Amino acid sequence: MIDSDLAILYQVETRRLNEAVKRNRSRFPERFCFQLTKEEYENLQSQSATSSLNENTHGGRRKLPFAFTEQGIAMLSSVLRSEVAIQTSIRIMDTFVEMRKYMSNASLLYEKMNAIEIRQIAMEEKTERRFEQVFDYIESHKQDNQKIFFDGQIFDAFSLMTNLIRQAENHIVLIDGYVDVSTLNILAKRNPQFAICIYTLPSARITSQDILNFNAQYPSLKVKRTTAFHDRFLILDHTQGYHIGASIKDAGKKCFGINRIEDMGVINDLIQRAEITSS
Repeated sequence: MIDSDLAILYQVETRRLNEAVKRNRSRFPERFCFQLTKEEYENLQSQSATSSLNENTHGGRRKLPFAFTEQGIAMLSSVLRSEVAIQTSIRIMDTFVEMRKYMSNASLLYEKMNAIEIRQIAMEEKTERRFEQVFDYIESHKQDNQKIFFDGQIFDAFSLMTNLIRQAENHIVLIDGYVDVSTLNILAKRNPQFAICIYTLPSARITSQDILNFNAQYPSLKVKRTTAFHDRFLILDHTQGYHIGASIKDAGKKCFGINRIEDMGVINDLIQRAEITSS
């Protein structure tokens, strides 16, 4: 802090403050108190529009100001020897303590943010590589009639499911006894302009409110209840059929397979069976 600013706080003249320092020079080594150079003073003036440095009363300053470090400010209270000086020094010291706490906490926060950013970049790179692997797999196996996913391949299975759903042009039929909100999240990947009909068990954990919420954004969805099916089937546009070995919400959690149904008669029979046994 500059001597003129400290003089205001200590309620003394700047001249008196500096005289007290000179009389006790041994108590103020350079690490406690030092005089600014002309260049430092001019630079400080340009940055301190409201400081006493820029006051022009009494003809302005004729001598370069002294700057006091935290230790020098603490020492001032002992040489000025007034109750105001003592109390002011205490308040200034408390301020320095709070500033150090703030700077320490800010430093820790910046370090944490930097660590998070590094992890995020690494995760994005890993995700991009994962996407490339999945797309390469789908591209190279898109003509396969059968696919097997082993436990742990959750992302791969999810990607294939969403890719199949996006192939539909106007209608999807899903026969799956264990439908829930997670299932709807996957079905939301389809073209929003066409219909979905789900056939599931009466005990399936999907509520009327879930259906209303889905239809508010992605109409139109119908959910019907049936106990006629054990396995899961996905039918796209009444022409493409798939036999799925697990509920699509659980795809990848355990080893399962997906088989393409080539017989249109079987596809039509599945749709008809679902319709006549559901409510």
